[in-house]
Amino acid sequence: MLSTETRKRIEEICNRIENHEEVSFEDMTWVQKWSNHNRIANRMLNQARRIAAMGKPMAGSLDELLNDLDLGDPDPSNWLQGPQNPVDLGLWFTRDEDPNWRQHD
Repeated sequence: MLSTETRKRIEEICNRIENHEEVSFEDMTWVQKWSNHNRIANRMLNQARRIAAMGKPMAGSLDELLNDLDLGDPDPSNWLQGPQNPVDLGLWFTRDEDPNWRQHD
């Protein structure tokens, strides 16, 4: 659980990220450590990065929903672009492994 002071500092850093303002290395290191160990901090940082990369999503749009649900990678350089090779996708889904390989904890 985040203390009020910690949450406010994370929010302030995330607001600077969203607004493309300068964030010191120490602040980024600090917020990334919190993000690595706390889901709320991670969600706040991911949302700030998405808004910085794509801008504020339109109200009621799919992008707003994805941002609110914290789904997807906030870094656009990691996104797949254009049509993907259907043979590679088919092989990925038919690989011979343990039948429970898709299960998560």
